Order: sequence, then C-alpha cells, then structure tokens
Amino acid sequence: MMSTAEHEIAGRTVVVTGASSGLGRGTALRLAAAGANVVVAARRGAVLDELVEQIHSGGGGAAVAVVADVSSIDDVRRIAAVAIERFGGFDVWVNDAGIAAMGLFWEVPVEDHARVVEVNLTGLIHGSHVALRHFVDRGAGVLVNIGSVESEVPLAYQSSYAATKAGVLSLSRALNEDLRLAGLDETIKVGTIMPWAVDTPFWVHTANYTGHTARMAALDDPDVVVDAIVAACSDPSERQPVGWKARGAGVSHQIAPGLTKRVSAGIIAAESAKGDPAPATTGSIYESSGLGATVDGGTRERMRREDAPDPTSAPAPDAESA
Repeated sequence: MMSTAEHEIAGRTVVVTGASSGLGRGTALRLAAAGANVVVAARRGAVLDELVEQIHSGGGGAAVAVVADVSSIDDVRRIAAVAIERFGGFDVWVNDAGIAAMGLFWEVPVEDHARVVEVNLTGLIHGSHVALRHFVDRGAGVLVNIGSVESEVPLAYQSSYAATKAGVLSLSRALNEDLRLAGLDETIKVGTIMPWAVDTPFWVHTANYTGHTARMAALDDPDVVVDAIVAACSDPSERQPVGWKARGAGVSHQIAPGLTKRVSAGIIAAESAKGDPAPATTGSIYESSGLGATVDGGTRERMRREDAPDPTSAPAPDAESA
C-alpha cells in the first residue's frame, strides 16, 4: 500500500543523483513504483542501464539514465538538459551523491580529502544551483539535499566527510533564506535529510585508512531513510533527522556537545577495531570499483561474521583446574 507521499509524487519528474546504489537507488525505485518519472544519474553507466530496465519492468513511472560525475558542472547541467528534453522539466531534485575517506585526518592523503569536498559539497552546490535556476523559472520545485547526523555531530575518522555534511545543512538553511527574501519560499522548498549511519554500499565505496574494514554501530536499514527522502519530495523540512538515533544524537550534542563528540569518537574507534584487517584503499572515490550496486550494503551481515567468536581459537584455561 502506497503512502500519502508516494501518491503525491505520482506523475512528477524527479532527478536523483548517486542513483547507482544505496539510498539513491532505493529512492529511484520507490519513486518510479509510485508513478514518478525519474532521471537517474551516477558514474556507472552499465549499472544505471540495469536500474532503468528494472524500473521499466516493474511498471509505474518512466526512467532515463545520465552518466555523470557531480563534481563536474558540465555533467550536472547535462542531467538537467536530459530531464528537460525527455520530460519537459523536473519538479524535484535529490542531491544524494556522496563519498567518504576514513582514518585519522593526517593519515588520509590530502587529495582524498579534497575529492570528498569536490563530490559532497561542490557537487551538491552544482546540483542545487542547476535545480534552483530551473525552479525559479518555473515558479515551483523541491530540492532535497542528503546530509547526515554528522551535519551537526562531527565524527572522528570521518573529518572531511563531517565537514562537508555540516556544509550541506548550512547551505540548505541559507538557500531557504534566499528564497524567502526573493518571495519564493512558499512555492520552492529546500530540505535536508539527516540519517544515522546506514547499511548501504557506502562502507565498501569509502576510501579507508583505518587498517580495518569500515563499519559503524547500530546501522539503520536503508528503507527507513528512503521513506524519509520520498516523503521530503513533496513535504521537505529544512532539518530532518531520520530515526531515533539521529534525533537522539542531535539532542545530545545540543545539551553536551563535548561529551557527545567524545562518546561518538569512542564508538567509531571501538567499532573500527572489531573489523577485519584491511589494506589502505581509495575505494570508489576516484573511479568506480565495480563493487556495491545494491540498495542494502550487506554490512550488518558482514559485521555479524566479524563479531562472531573464532571457532579455531583455544578456550581460556579453567581457573579451578589450572
């Protein structure tokens, strides 16, 4: 049974960046199933073609794929051009493309940090600028930016990612004020989705210099966040934490920011140490690795395997028999 938000999106055209996997893919599939036309954009052409075929075979709305890297303004303009050519324009733009580099700040190459900024912040600015120019011309539209709980609560080992996600929320807030001053805030809306860590292929795509496989405690199911993104396509909130963990972290940071940062740092350090040993990698931040073209990343299952007792390890000696 479709939700009210899914009924409202039927017949509209939505652009989704970062659509080849994870939240972007899940959002595109859900929107299309609800009858929306979707323009899916990402770097992996073959994966996008498979996604479009999946959408068409499932019925609902139409879909078109655009191979694009959001750090290129020319690529982003081409996404909009395809949407206009195929569907006559677009009603919603979802900025979902994002990457990360994990590790102690000084142990991550500065080029990787710069690439995170290029995609997560510059790329989002590109998408926001192209979308808002279109919405201003049409007089209406919704821009949905994917932030993070780290938009407010910075996390150790993810310094540049946290910095960009803070920028996402700040940009969204400023854009809403621009729209208010221009008298457009009633018909053009900007919302920011702020999830907790989610089980998507993000964890295999990230550049990783921690020495262990990437992981985080209490990962959310991607469907929880997809629900929020779909709802925001018709009714966005400027600041929208998703789930009790994200809301709780935000409240905790407002009350005791220093303690919250230390506790969060302790959690990710402890989680990282539980991961299997792993060599340093740039992941998919520069070029697609070919890994992870699904919505769910399988990270929770992998963490359960990592956390399971080693059956080959010898039991501790019994103190009474020693």
